[in-house]
Amino acid sequence: MAWKIKYHPLAVEELSGLDGSIKKIVLKGILKVSENPRPQSEGGYGKALGNKNNNNLTGLLKIKYRDIGIRVIYKLVEDARTHEMYILVISARADNEVYEIAGKRK
Repeated sequence: MAWKIKYHPLAVEELSGLDGSIKKIVLKGILKVSENPRPQSEGGYGKALGNKNNNNLTGLLKIKYRDIGIRVIYKLVEDARTHEMYILVISARADNEVYEIAGKRK
């Protein structure tokens, strides 16, 4: 069962700003991870974040696109009725800027 995917409004803008071929790769990766977005420590695809450059990102996860230099930061929102993968940031990995943005949007 894939989780429902939701986007922060600014993440939608970031996705829209990507080149078409890059956007296709990113969306394909998000869709794959949505099948099991939990942390790798729980058998999922997500890579858990902790403290990055004095930004406490505990509870957030990332998808790392090594070949294209993109990071997607997301959090899981779940309760008895909801299983959502909430995308916070879609950005190039530039001097950990993606983590600073995620800290602000968290």
